[in-house]
Amino acid sequence: MRKNKLKQMFKNGEPIINGWLQIPSSFSSEVMAHQGWDSCTIDMQHGVVDYPNALGMLQSISTTDVTPLARVNWNEPGQIMKILDAGCYGVICPMVSNKKEAENFVQACIYPPKGYRSFGPIRGLLYGGVDYAKHADDEVLKLAMIETKEALEKLDEILDTENLDGIYIGPADLSLAVGEEPGFDKPENTTAYKEILRILEAAKKRNLLAGIHNGSAEYAKKMISKGFNLVTVGSDQRFLSSGAKETIEKIKGKRGKEGTKGY
Repeated sequence: MRKNKLKQMFKNGEPIINGWLQIPSSFSSEVMAHQGWDSCTIDMQHGVVDYPNALGMLQSISTTDVTPLARVNWNEPGQIMKILDAGCYGVICPMVSNKKEAENFVQACIYPPKGYRSFGPIRGLLYGGVDYAKHADDEVLKLAMIETKEALEKLDEILDTENLDGIYIGPADLSLAVGEEPGFDKPENTTAYKEILRILEAAKKRNLLAGIHNGSAEYAKKMISKGFNLVTVGSDQRFLSSGAKETIEKIKGKRGKEGTKGY
């Protein structure tokens, strides 16, 4: 089976730079994948991507050595299994709030007897190789998002979930969970920032991969220096809008409307 290079990078202590795909286009995904990211995540939660879109996007990412990941829109076994069958090599699951939810997520990614993933990796065999079923449990990356009030209260039990590979922090929802304005690149004097570092420390104690979404390259570098293993910077939609806006501002000499604080 094709190795998941992200797991090897984590083992070697190399930072993983992750791209984020919200536009439902195989061509824009291919363009993004050719820019040098270590991995690219198809956002099926807040992006405008459905399953047929995601399949084409996975195929286009496969024209490179970039590792394909997906964020599903909920902790729902059917869609987790289906995107894995399509050849996705890692799943980011949102809103994991307790041990039971973490176990349900992880076990949906793993074949029996350790999990309950149904067998039928129709494209997984093409991308991963003929021995996919034998090694998939070990190669597929399973990242639970820590972003709810309950998750912060039950952090230890979530992180102790068997076969969980790591966590991913969505700072916007995490901010809402602690009563602050949603957004990325949280200042150090905020409660959200303190919680981010607490989550990171707890993950490090268990040798779990820790990832976080960032709004800027500068903040992503700061998070790497703090110990995060995977950092996401912006998204295809944001790069498109910011690049166009910068050009218009240079020509017209005036500033456009400020972008949103979402993904």
